[in-house]
Amino acid sequence: MPKTVGVVGLGYVGLTLTAALAGRDYRVHGMDTDPGVVAALSAGRVHLYEPGVAEAFQRHLGERITVSGDLTAEPLDAVVLAVSTPVDLSTGRPDLRNLAAAAEHVAARCGPETLVVVRSTVPVGTSREVVLDVLAARWGRVRLVMAPERTIQGQALRELVALPQVIGGLDEESLRAGIDLFQGLAEQIVPVSSLEAAELVKLSNNCHTDLIYAFGNEVALIAEQHGLDPLEVVKAANVGYPRPDLSKPGFVGGGCLSKDPYLMMASTRPERRPYLVGGARALNERLPGHVAERLVKLIGQAFGTTAGITLSVLGWAYKGWPATDDMRGTPIADMMPVFTAAGMRVLGHDPLVADEVIRRYGGEPVSLDKAFAAADAMIIINDHPDYRDLAVDLRLADSELRVIFDAWRVLDEASVTRYGVRYASIGYVAGEAAL
Repeated sequence: MPKTVGVVGLGYVGLTLTAALAGRDYRVHGMDTDPGVVAALSAGRVHLYEPGVAEAFQRHLGERITVSGDLTAEPLDAVVLAVSTPVDLSTGRPDLRNLAAAAEHVAARCGPETLVVVRSTVPVGTSREVVLDVLAARWGRVRLVMAPERTIQGQALRELVALPQVIGGLDEESLRAGIDLFQGLAEQIVPVSSLEAAELVKLSNNCHTDLIYAFGNEVALIAEQHGLDPLEVVKAANVGYPRPDLSKPGFVGGGCLSKDPYLMMASTRPERRPYLVGGARALNERLPGHVAERLVKLIGQAFGTTAGITLSVLGWAYKGWPATDDMRGTPIADMMPVFTAAGMRVLGHDPLVADEVIRRYGGEPVSLDKAFAAADAMIIINDHPDYRDLAVDLRLADSELRVIFDAWRVLDEASVTRYGVRYASIGYVAGEAAL
């Protein structure tokens, strides 16, 4: 008989899990406290972009998927807590109130026969100290597992099946129930010894990724001081070398990588803070502002002023591939104050980000044609395939652009400079020593 699962929180994590479970014949009751989200999903309108999710809701809504503002009164085999765990970036402290409230709701609506799954990313110890305490106070006996989500945006439905599912249980009974729940979805299950081990697995994956990217950015900032091309350095370092590849420089954002390092640091005692995690995050957070300042300097050199200059910004989502409309941790948030202070008009284009979102961040939405035709300078912030496939010669032949900052090196440098356009990237300016 198909398992019946409640999913509390229909943001990115809960929404994709709901779609994936329904596709594997589970019956899923989704719950969210936002009436707008509930109304949209109940009508089949998916509020987040992720390939395959809208199609899953169209196919299964009303049968394998139901959505409401409360958990169903129907008996549930399991309830998954997939609520947000935001971080106050001014203090670095996580806010776990959503998780505590979700646990209270489950405690009131379900009972000890229901397996509770923590899917939200949390500091180590949270599943036990926050969720277990709430459930145990109401039920006494609790079955609880931590099963972290580790998918990448743009590939979530595939990775929910293909990626090994890590599961840590409160006890052996809980672990067996967690394995039974997820083995109908994931191709491989990786049991670990405790709730805390599973929590640290998720944080370790994301913080390691943040650190890898930070090192590539560190190399770029050093290359910048010496007038070197960081991409040349990274490529040469990786050729035939049998140790882990260096990452090329680039922006690091999104809901996970911009938050999880703080959750990792919150997992430690104040006197034993991590050496690397905070430094890597600080470097990656500083990069967008540094790039904006460099671009403003280049524009000032090219035009003698920045006041009144029109700048086109291509790519407003935090990343371009796999494609997303997610603005969490987007570089433009830290860049716009620099551009505004320089007196520039900012045009905006993104294949997926809505016009109203571009306006909210201070840009003027335009077509790709106008982004080239109406601007004095341009920055390409993400590597969406539409930007990788740009016909540079056709675009620049009739353009007045004099500066292009290609953050991800998606354009052919020679094609750009052939038209007298100054070409730059992170840590690099074509034909120029250090700025």
